[in-house]
Amino acid sequence: MTVTVNTESSEGFRHSIQVDDHEFFTDLPKAQGGEGSAPEPHDYFDAALAGCKALTLKLYAQKKDIPLTGVTVEVKHDNSQEQKGKYGLQVKLTLKGVLTDAQREELHRVADRCPVHKLMTSSEVSIETILSEGAFSQ
Repeated sequence: MTVTVNTESSEGFRHSIQVDDHEFFTDLPKAQGGEGSAPEPHDYFDAALAGCKALTLKLYAQKKDIPLTGVTVEVKHDNSQEQKGKYGLQVKLTLKGVLTDAQREELHRVADRCPVHKLMTSSEVSIETILSEGAFSQ
C-alpha cells in the first residue's frame, strides 16, 4: 500500500490523498492561509486513533460474542505544547448495546490496545525522506 499526496493547485494548500482506490483531501485552516476545505493532517492523525479504536472494539466484540451494536469515539486534542514535544489526546468512548458492567470494562481495556494507540505510544517510528528525480520539474 502506498499513500500518494498531490498538490491540487499551485496557488493553494489543498492536496489530494490517494490510498489504494480511496481518495480524500487535506487543506490548511483559513487562519493559516488555507481554504479550510478539508481536514488538516493533525485531524487525520486523531482520526486514525478514533477509527482504530472503533474497529478494534467491533472486531473484538464480534469474536467474543459481546452484544456491542455500535461505538462512538470522540477525540479531542491539546496541541498547545506540541512545539515542546507534547501532544495530548483525550478519547471519549460510547459503547452501544445491552452490555454488562464487566463487558464495558473489558471493552474499555481493549480500546487502549488498538494497533494505532500502541503505535502512537510505544513504538519507535523512523522516517526516511528521499528526493525523487522528478522533484525539480515544474
